[in-house]
Amino acid sequence: MAAEAAVTRLTLGQSATSAMTTTTMSRRLRCPPPAAATSASPVTVSLADLPHKRSSATATTNSPVVVEKTDAATLASAWREVQGGGDWTGMVNPLHPLLRDELVRYGELVAACYRAFDLDPSSKRYLNCKLGKNHILPPTAGAGYTVTKYIYAAPDICVNAKSRWIGYVAVTSSADAVRRLGRRDILVSFRGTVTRSEWAANFMSALSPARFDPSDPRSDVRVESGFLSLYTSDDVKYSKFTCGSCRNQLLSEVTRLVSEYSRGGDDVSVTLAGHSMGSSLAMLLGYDLAELGLNRDAAGRAVPVTVFSFAGPRVGNVEFRRRCDELGVKVLRVANARDPVTRMPGVVLNEDTAARVCGRAATWWSKAWCYAHVGVEVALDFFVASDVACVHDIDAYIDHLLSIKCDPATSREDEADADDVASIKVTREGEDGGAAVAAEEVESWRWQMLAIRAGELLQALGI
Repeated sequence: MAAEAAVTRLTLGQSATSAMTTTTMSRRLRCPPPAAATSASPVTVSLADLPHKRSSATATTNSPVVVEKTDAATLASAWREVQGGGDWTGMVNPLHPLLRDELVRYGELVAACYRAFDLDPSSKRYLNCKLGKNHILPPTAGAGYTVTKYIYAAPDICVNAKSRWIGYVAVTSSADAVRRLGRRDILVSFRGTVTRSEWAANFMSALSPARFDPSDPRSDVRVESGFLSLYTSDDVKYSKFTCGSCRNQLLSEVTRLVSEYSRGGDDVSVTLAGHSMGSSLAMLLGYDLAELGLNRDAAGRAVPVTVFSFAGPRVGNVEFRRRCDELGVKVLRVANARDPVTRMPGVVLNEDTAARVCGRAATWWSKAWCYAHVGVEVALDFFVASDVACVHDIDAYIDHLLSIKCDPATSREDEADADDVASIKVTREGEDGGAAVAAEEVESWRWQMLAIRAGELLQALGI
């Protein structure tokens, strides 16, 4: 017998999220083997250019973007708005079909990392990518892209922690793809947590100064120490590839591609996409590029840096969020309200805690030690009782994005009415057998969450 409960309610806008779960590796093969490319469908929207001006001290000030909607536009004419040029104003609630399609596409490019990661201990490619660069990309989402580099990382939290494959860098290489997207897109895609050492890094919730810019360390900008370790640690002694830190690999490759492809006169964008822990690495890379001023084309113009985060945790403190906003790093977070990882770290000390305790008068304590999400949120709400882990699964995120009815004319009131009608559908076979099993899983999950909250409170208090 089986019991299945699916919540079809979608909340678009700011949303609270809760709990914690394990990233599942039994992922459905969403795409067939690489085949012919397909093109994107045109959708109505357009935008004005996003001005980027950087002072000599590397800080930037965001100017408002004037969005002009037209009756005939494509991604090529609206890509700056889709990449966050207008902070996604008018595109999130309700979700615009053009933005939805791009979120699905980048989600597929992230999911490709899980399908390619080799977890067989008997394999010669164990903890590395089992596919070549010409075969890793899904045929539709990756149409027109070429993988230029594989990325490796090793968390500096245990003895002999060797590098493992964490993602890839790709760039639109075909003329058709450049015309379809409206620019040359440099993509960095990260997978989420899989190995034990990576999970250990996730639980290192202490905040540490990032200090990415040696000329201006900004000790007030703090990030989660485990993510920072994964991003900056080098494993020259133990690595099979001795390829340097994840940070060095990424900065050198992204800046090389920006310099190379901006010389031809094409517009260039940098898109960083990741799931779970991978979204944290994407956030750190986006901040790093902007803080060092490396997001500049051959003519010295600012290149848009956009992070598409799927099921991402908090990465840094309130000052980290403020600095990302100041530098113009655009972040769009896709989060399931039932996904516990999106509440981590900072279950106790977070932006909501700071607001309740300090009110509008921010203090040094709230700025330094309270975690804060960055950017704009697209909040989903789904849960399957027979598969609790689905609340954090990248494929489940993609499926629910695909299920959204994206009608630009749909109002919030219409969506609210739809939510009230059969928001939860339960399929039962027999009497109580399957339902009892599902209820037991959910109850166990609640106890795990209580333990996590208690542990983080003790850590926050320094006990």
